[in-house]
Amino acid sequence: MQDKPYIVIMAGGIGSRFWPYSRNSRPKQFLDILGTGRSLLQMTYDRFREIAEPSQFMVVTNQGYLDLVREQLPELESSQVLSEPLRKNTATCIAYAAYKIHALDPEAKLIVTPADHLILQEKRFILTMNRAIQASETEGRLITIGIKPNRPETGYGYIQYLEGDNGNPALKVKTFTEKPSIKLAKTFLDSGDFVWNSGIFVWKAKSLLDAFTENLPDIAEIFEEGKSHFGKPTEQDFINRAYTMVKNVSIDYGIMEKSDKVYVILGDFGWSDLGSWHSLHELREKDENNNVVEANALLYDTKDCYIKMDSDKLVVIEGLENYLINESENVLLICKLGGERKFRDFVANAKKKGEDFV
Repeated sequence: MQDKPYIVIMAGGIGSRFWPYSRNSRPKQFLDILGTGRSLLQMTYDRFREIAEPSQFMVVTNQGYLDLVREQLPELESSQVLSEPLRKNTATCIAYAAYKIHALDPEAKLIVTPADHLILQEKRFILTMNRAIQASETEGRLITIGIKPNRPETGYGYIQYLEGDNGNPALKVKTFTEKPSIKLAKTFLDSGDFVWNSGIFVWKAKSLLDAFTENLPDIAEIFEEGKSHFGKPTEQDFINRAYTMVKNVSIDYGIMEKSDKVYVILGDFGWSDLGSWHSLHELREKDENNNVVEANALLYDTKDCYIKMDSDKLVVIEGLENYLINESENVLLICKLGGERKFRDFVANAKKKGEDFV
């Protein structure tokens, strides 16, 4: 078991771009969005059970979702579900898990993954993970997984890499670019040396802690103090204090974009970050007019839409193109399918109408 990696699942997001189906009380990672009978969190756990034992998982989540994680992953001990008192972005989330795991096992290797991604070709995914674990053995290396792009997507970050030699799968990273314009995304696609940033990382715990010390020393200093608390009754009190002192910064900005020890392993395994209704529309089965229909519906002159309604209601739609129609509990949403940039406004204004709407 020593050779197997620890799996850190980040499950604290609120999933606002899937509102109103995703709510503050039950965000998208806890929903069976794909109709498989398992939530996205459970599917992520199932996927990584191929390469890790249940005792090697850590789920980092907001304190409000502790019960949901325990309900959905009863295989985990309570000490494996890490409670964040505040949302402080991915660097802090990962630091908490990494420093705790390092205290338990200084030789540990870590895979860090979001809880809400879709992987269609799981055998190819596991092969890629095994390559990444092997590449992370080199001291100091920070490994990220890059996805070969098939379109000029503006909603993802991009990684540019340098060509390797001797068939080595670990390629040196040259640049990171966050969510480019469509023109730049097309240039990236044409160049052939850019991949999508999946947000999946592989490290030796020691390599990551060294990177924190070098690039985010304030976070490193705070979590170093946690070594005497991890696994003890004082752990949560320490974390509650620590989270008030650290800054809000992503792991990409805080470490990966600054370090000269970052390598990418290329992956091609049917990946989607399931970041929006639009991305889900691309994946779901469609009718002859490119509509995803998860409803009891009558459609007339309607195409490129996503309709998700309770089946006990009949919905009749005429003359719509590229729209999302979703009724979830007490909210009916009708908007442009690709309008996820407006969802923050939708959610913020709905909250003013009442907490029950978000």
